[in-house]
Amino acid sequence: MRDPAAAPLLKDLHLEYTTRYGPNEELNRYPDAEFAPPGGAFLVLVEDGHTVAGGAFRRYDATTAELKRVWAHPGHRRRGLGKLVVRALEEEAARRGYRRVYLTTGPRQPEAAALYLSTGYRPLYDVTAPPDTLHHLAFEKDLPGGAAGQEVRAAEVQDA
Repeated sequence: MRDPAAAPLLKDLHLEYTTRYGPNEELNRYPDAEFAPPGGAFLVLVEDGHTVAGGAFRRYDATTAELKRVWAHPGHRRRGLGKLVVRALEEEAARRGYRRVYLTTGPRQPEAAALYLSTGYRPLYDVTAPPDTLHHLAFEKDLPGGAAGQEVRAAEVQDA
């Protein structure tokens, strides 16, 4: 993401992933182009000139968007920003014709799992299993109004 507003988000995500999981290449798994229109989008929330939250989606398949990199600055958590980001990304994905959202989070991110459960995502894993026995926690959600075959439009959210 070349947008300077995305830099704090990506820097803090890298720090968070490294702190929770050790050295990893999670942020390098997908090229930036995967989050660009027409198949993807990257949203950044800026407050008083500071990046406070954001997230992205990419094309997972013809009817499914995959949420990635959903984040809120540690100093701005517990304000509902995560829910705001998820809702905005879902709305944009539906406008682009996606009918479903898929995502994964790590087992050492219980607050992320709680966010997705609280926003209506269905877990695709055994929720009774000890988190440390799972490689990742997958979720899905159907989008209202998404229609397969719609023409994909240019981004209406800030793309990086």
